[in-house]
Amino acid sequence: MIKKIRLSFWQILNMNVGFFGIQYSFGLQQSAVNPIYDFLGATPDEIPLLNLAGPVTGLLVQPIIGALSDKTWHPKWGRRKPYFLIGALLCSLSLIAFPFSSSLWMAASLLWILDAGNNMAMEPYRAFVADKLIPEQQPLGFQMQSFFTGFGQTLANLSLFIFPIIIIGKTGSLPTWVYASFFFGAVCSIGSILWSMKTTSEIPPTTEELALMKSQKNGFFEPIIEIFLAIGAMPKVMWQLALVYLFQWYALFCYWQNSSKSIALSVWNATPKSNPEAYEKAVSWTGLVNGWYNVVTFLIAFALVGFAKKYGAKWVHVFCLLLAAIGFLIFPHIENKNFLFFAITGFGIGWASMMGIPYLMVVSDIPKERYGVYMGIINMMIVIPMIIQNLSFGYILRTFLNNDPRNAITFAGVLLALASICTMLIKNKKEIKKA
Repeated sequence: MIKKIRLSFWQILNMNVGFFGIQYSFGLQQSAVNPIYDFLGATPDEIPLLNLAGPVTGLLVQPIIGALSDKTWHPKWGRRKPYFLIGALLCSLSLIAFPFSSSLWMAASLLWILDAGNNMAMEPYRAFVADKLIPEQQPLGFQMQSFFTGFGQTLANLSLFIFPIIIIGKTGSLPTWVYASFFFGAVCSIGSILWSMKTTSEIPPTTEELALMKSQKNGFFEPIIEIFLAIGAMPKVMWQLALVYLFQWYALFCYWQNSSKSIALSVWNATPKSNPEAYEKAVSWTGLVNGWYNVVTFLIAFALVGFAKKYGAKWVHVFCLLLAAIGFLIFPHIENKNFLFFAITGFGIGWASMMGIPYLMVVSDIPKERYGVYMGIINMMIVIPMIIQNLSFGYILRTFLNNDPRNAITFAGVLLALASICTMLIKNKKEIKKA
């Protein structure tokens, strides 16, 4: 058996640089795709269905890629790296094409391809950390991904604020700065993945593991069968985490879909139709606000490692979710645009936890030979609430929330508070041993 070795801080950083490009792309999806839909004439209650691409591709792609990568080994390309590369190429091509969307259907179609590539690259990264790092260094590895989540999404959101200042005018139906943001994202996506592939080697499987891989069936349905078998044997702690994720990720999609329109109403008293110029200012300011919460994320990410070791991952996540909930509850009532940064700071702390801490709650309960498939199943727990949100929230927004995006943000705050309460119920092996 090949023994894992302790890696230096810089080795762990290099292996996670590729996560930066993935998250820059995701940051554009959060803050730029919905305004593009608005510019192309979408109504507020159509936005959830137009965002269905992300969760559906996550549901289908990540667990399948995870199962496949568990059973993959190439002497040159490794186990997880082939999936990084293919996913990054799909992302980059989609980002280049996206601003040329001339209609809603074209933008929505490209989003499906972009999300498929993002999910193909993202899932193996979770397993990559578990593969490479000794248990004591896994908290740093997962929070390094949280750091790059904040860093990548910060730059994506800052591009929405800075590029409109220096790049004026329109190209087709969209502002020209949109093209610059997406083109820069394409470079980041492929460039950062190539950096990690170049600087980090994978641990080769043992002779016994290789023999097991060769003896296993590799038919078309095998990954799907493996997913269902893994779900059947899933540790209890993962079912408990699924309940947390139901509230948590439903809430986040409510925020991302409605943040720019909420700011437009609370600060400028404008909608995309009533005052397009004011709405464009709101989109730009939203980029800055969202950029700030991601700055908070990468500043706080490593501190959460120490807190998790001292107080336990569960209690860190409980506290961070509460801060995020409070921020969302305050957010839609703010009329001074500068005060929005104070409200969104709570979400920045919560986002730092969401991107790394939950994996610490479950990784000790997951068998190492199934890291890939279980990381994919965790992603299913993320995307299923998103699918539910995309299918149901348009009706909820119209019927119960007066089609007002400010009410959608308040609703998200309530859901995050419920997620915090559910986190208190989680017990993993380490906690059971302590008890």
